[in-house]
Amino acid sequence: MNSTFRTAVLALGLLASPHLQAQKAATTSTANDPKMNQFIDELMKKMTLEEKIGQLNLVSVGFDVTGPVVSKDVDAKIRKGLVGGVLNTYTPVAARKLQEMAVKESRLHIPLILGYDVIHGHRTIFPIPLGLAASWDLAAMERSAHIAGQEAAADGVNWVYSPMVDIARDPRWGRVAEGAGEDPYLGSRIAEAMVRGYQGTDLTNPSNVMACLKHFALYGAAEAGRDYNTTDMSLTRMYNEYLPPYKAAVEAGIGSVMSSFNDINGTPATGNKWLMTDLLRNQWGFKGFVATDYTAINELIPHGLGDEKQVSAIALTAGIDMDMVGEVFLKNLAQNLKEGTVKQTDIDLACRRILEGKYKLGLFKDPYHGVSEKRAKATLMKPEFIEAARDISRRSMVLLKNDKNTLPLKKSGTIAVVGPLADRSRDMIGNWSGAGEGKQAISILQGLKNVAGNGVKFTYAQGANVTDDEQMIARLNAHGGELAIDKRAPEAMIQEAVQAAQAADVIVAVVGESQGMTGEAASRADISLPGRQLDLLKALKKLGKPLVIVLVNGRPLTLPWENQNADAILESWFGGTQAGNAVADVLFGAYNPAGKLTMTFPQVVGQVPIYYNHRNTGRPFAGEQLDKYKSRYLDVTNDPLYPFGYGLSYSKFTYSKPEVSKATLRTGDTQEVKVTVQNTGNYDGEEVVQLYIRDMVGSITRPVQELKGFQKVMLKKGESRTLTFRLTPDDLKFYNADLKFVSEPGAFQVMVGGNSRDVQQASFTLE
Repeated sequence: MNSTFRTAVLALGLLASPHLQAQKAATTSTANDPKMNQFIDELMKKMTLEEKIGQLNLVSVGFDVTGPVVSKDVDAKIRKGLVGGVLNTYTPVAARKLQEMAVKESRLHIPLILGYDVIHGHRTIFPIPLGLAASWDLAAMERSAHIAGQEAAADGVNWVYSPMVDIARDPRWGRVAEGAGEDPYLGSRIAEAMVRGYQGTDLTNPSNVMACLKHFALYGAAEAGRDYNTTDMSLTRMYNEYLPPYKAAVEAGIGSVMSSFNDINGTPATGNKWLMTDLLRNQWGFKGFVATDYTAINELIPHGLGDEKQVSAIALTAGIDMDMVGEVFLKNLAQNLKEGTVKQTDIDLACRRILEGKYKLGLFKDPYHGVSEKRAKATLMKPEFIEAARDISRRSMVLLKNDKNTLPLKKSGTIAVVGPLADRSRDMIGNWSGAGEGKQAISILQGLKNVAGNGVKFTYAQGANVTDDEQMIARLNAHGGELAIDKRAPEAMIQEAVQAAQAADVIVAVVGESQGMTGEAASRADISLPGRQLDLLKALKKLGKPLVIVLVNGRPLTLPWENQNADAILESWFGGTQAGNAVADVLFGAYNPAGKLTMTFPQVVGQVPIYYNHRNTGRPFAGEQLDKYKSRYLDVTNDPLYPFGYGLSYSKFTYSKPEVSKATLRTGDTQEVKVTVQNTGNYDGEEVVQLYIRDMVGSITRPVQELKGFQKVMLKKGESRTLTFRLTPDDLKFYNADLKFVSEPGAFQVMVGGNSRDVQQASFTLE
């Protein structure tokens, strides 16, 4: 962070005084654990400068067909104590091989920390995080993280690069698939649940793993939705809208943090002392260690911060502890120290934080963390994990449309299953699927057959390639896309699908994206259905039969024709190992869908960024079509296709008008907001009841809506229940222009409903 900005922030009172900063710097890494401190003090007294720098070095060791590939250089460095951790290696055999090298053949026998991208499952794969978030089921999300952690731990991994909590409002950005969507309140609650799931209450427990918060910070605000791109935002937006989920994860006790690739106020995160030291450690009190993302220190050079030796010093003094893959610290820190661009205390502090992380994991007592082939065999993909994957996948699905009760389907007659993703098991597990095997996943076609029973006849046709763009196909297949492209003319494929559907009673069209079209380095400027998939749907529509669309995708898509013309639309995301069975459970009514969107779906890509909790303008558009001089488009309304919090059910839920317990809320009081919800449909079902507020007058502009609570309730057919939400003045606080966290007296609206659009209001005053 440039000195001018740090000075400005200091003037706002956001940083501690220089004296207090120096005092905190000496203690910021050490928890109140005298035994740990003594152990690490004694160990560090024995370490050479080279060995201390070695602890800051995180290397990648991949696989070949026979097992772990350990290059001679890495092999030698581990023996010399020049490697602190390894990523991308798992299995008990591989983990033990590396760990034995460190603890038996290095001078001080310091164990390695073994990391891996366990994002939404390890071997048993759950829905992508954006799908998990759509369940609004914190217990289910925590359970998914705990299962993923148990499997990873049994497979030799003790450090996972999750959760990703970046607020994202631009669906062009491929990594929206990895996060919880656009809302800071929901994102914060999910961050806490995921940390609990991975870490438990005792990191030394062999079933638990250390989580890594990413990407710190603001990575989801990359301009133009383009991965790795720059970011720029005001401090009030940063503090009120983007930082809360990171802070929530820190307060939940997360053990490590990963720096993001983007810049913040002109300084890349990996070299940003304000971010990594002043904010993360001094303000928030984070006690763990910070690792970079892949080669992020090296990338400070093209960012324009200097040569390799300069960026080495910048990153360390900013507060980076571990260098992922780039080995910039290993090559340069000793020379930096000689030249006085870094201090010995900086190196010692970074080393100490890494050693503390290993101590907290219990690796000095058991470097192998209880890993064995027997344990792995008993843990990986065990039946209860597979069952959980199916259940959680069902919970993540969002019913976007269901005209004339087209769904659930009957278990009789003929169903035509068409589309490029209908029989694609690989795509079910999505991107960043860790050690998951696509061939072990259930395709949607197979799931339908599994669940339907003998009373249903199926016809099938692919109908279209997921894309006909040869360059994109080559790009996807170069990175595990496994796309076998049908070389027939698109018209011939569409005609085959039409023929397959002619005798059917209903058509289920499975369309969307291949897994490599979302995730890291997978931004899309056009977020409509790729290839000729829309042409396929239009041809099927002409048959006049009920058309059910099942979406397989990792981001909000633009679906104006689909919404207008399909009879039913089910958003299934990339649903994981049990995706096909879960989709079938929903389509045939064994599970009543209850998911709700956590990211707004635009009508057209030109509306992006579009999100529910925007601030008002001085000329808000209220729908008067001939009123030109308002904040609006000429060619499309401001409305989203599907708003935040939206999702249908096979049942119907009606809401009473919310009632507040106090017309005036005072300091120390609690406002109770009561609403009665009734299931007036024909099925038992769950509803996510959402509470929003609006601060009507503020010292700075305030959002038109802010989520402040939600309850997911099961209601039997005909059942009603009165729910109570509680608000205190603390829930009404925000960061003002001076970045002070305050609540301001004045008028408030409270809104309750089944999504952010369809709400009823009540009012109160904060005194």
